[in-house]
Amino acid sequence: MTTNARKALPTINPQRCTGCGWCIAVCPPHVLSLQVQGTGPWGPKCSTLHDAPGCTGCALCAVRCPFDAIRMVRLTDREAR
Repeated sequence: MTTNARKALPTINPQRCTGCGWCIAVCPPHVLSLQVQGTGPWGPKCSTLHDAPGCTGCALCAVRCPFDAIRMVRLTDREAR
């Protein structure tokens, strides 16, 4: 079975992300993680998509984010391959 639906992936805006972790908690396939921003080990954290192929595109992360830091972006046909 083939489909023309293109997958959408979460894009995180680091200026809006506070590192609260709500998106990570609701992600069913667990493809998001917190990464330290900057050089120090205790710097501010930002959510990161660490496993794009494992993402289902469900958008629960974007819906749950209280800071509107995540938006779903559809892949182009070339990127989806």
